[in-house]
Amino acid sequence: MRLRAVISTAIPLALTLLAAPAVAQAQPQQCFDAAAPITVEEQRLDDTLGEGQPAVGPELVRLGGFDDEVSRFTTALCRLSPGREATTLAATTGNDLWRAAVRRAQSPQTWDSYDDRPLYWARLQLTKALRQWRPVRGELPADQRAALVTTLDRASRGLGDASFPSGVRRVAVTGFDPFQLDGNSVRRANPAGAAALQLDGRVFDTPQGRVVVQAAVLPVLWGTFDEGIVEQFYGNLLRSSARPDAIVTISQGRGGQFDVERWAARWRGGFWDNNDVSSTGPVPDAAGWPQPSLEFIETTLPHQRMVEADTGQFPVFYNREFCEWPLGTTPGEGFPDCRTDEPTPGAAAASGSGGDYLSNESMYRANRVRVGLNATTTAGGHLHIPAMGLPVDPVALTDAAFEAQRRQIVDQTLNLVSLV
Repeated sequence: MRLRAVISTAIPLALTLLAAPAVAQAQPQQCFDAAAPITVEEQRLDDTLGEGQPAVGPELVRLGGFDDEVSRFTTALCRLSPGREATTLAATTGNDLWRAAVRRAQSPQTWDSYDDRPLYWARLQLTKALRQWRPVRGELPADQRAALVTTLDRASRGLGDASFPSGVRRVAVTGFDPFQLDGNSVRRANPAGAAALQLDGRVFDTPQGRVVVQAAVLPVLWGTFDEGIVEQFYGNLLRSSARPDAIVTISQGRGGQFDVERWAARWRGGFWDNNDVSSTGPVPDAAGWPQPSLEFIETTLPHQRMVEADTGQFPVFYNREFCEWPLGTTPGEGFPDCRTDEPTPGAAAASGSGGDYLSNESMYRANRVRVGLNATTTAGGHLHIPAMGLPVDPVALTDAAFEAQRRQIVDQTLNLVSLV
């Protein structure tokens, strides 16, 4: 997710909600309103790779074994009225989906256990159902519907069950959903999300002692970042009695290499997210969390150890690059100054070592709340992992080379996380 500035105007979130077909053919029609608006992400559930091909998202849900979870949820939803039971169903279903995805990732499967896509598309089927749910009895106000969607979404990302035992070294990590899903790229995977599923609850025995990892998967959505999802995950853990010893945000970067990023920057560069929304400017604050005004935040991960260790086939680099808006200029106008030394005191950030997209912002937000909560003994930083391609056949959902590449990237990611 190493992307730099595409200066453009933010699009209101309301414009990303568009009408789309009914949720699923198996659902009772009286329970769902096919004309109710859904997001751009959810619309992609209908995308295929060619005439006569199944819709990619639902097919990956089926192949991944999550179609029963979706069916159980929609059937249960049709029996409920708005209220506490619906909230409980949303939370329970989200948590169950996350745990099922982690179990699936960490045990042998008929369909590749390293595939992060079934979780992504199953989550979208569930949130789409909530947006189009038409209760048989009672009204569902827009704010209550939005709250149900948020409850299910956050739980299905691993935010609902993150906690650490005492007496071990504790590491918290996040990956990301697939992104850039237009056209036949709708089948794209994200090894950062796959790594998070492999890491959640994992225990490593290292020369430094036993390491336990808690993980979550972040959305590729500016709006959800504005709502504080990064701070919610890392902040809640940092406020707990069993505070993590290290936090590592992980995303997909450039091809063929890993990068431990030195600087996170307080700037977003405008590249489109998964709802086709753009946002440019300083990283907004997240309500309810300490927000120190830092233009750059430097990694405190053990980067030298990560670079020098034999962790796998891909080289690992310490990336020192950053960009700033020259003193006396208006941020966002003109050209930034990019260097590898130290930021200029008083200069506004233009991009971090990992760019100016949501990967950089995940590092910035996670470490801003770390600094704000005075977690001085917790190390923090970002790991960019190698970017993946697509299966060679334009109508194939997978192939041997695609699966092998993801496995190699994810396994080396696990090795690197165990070093922090």
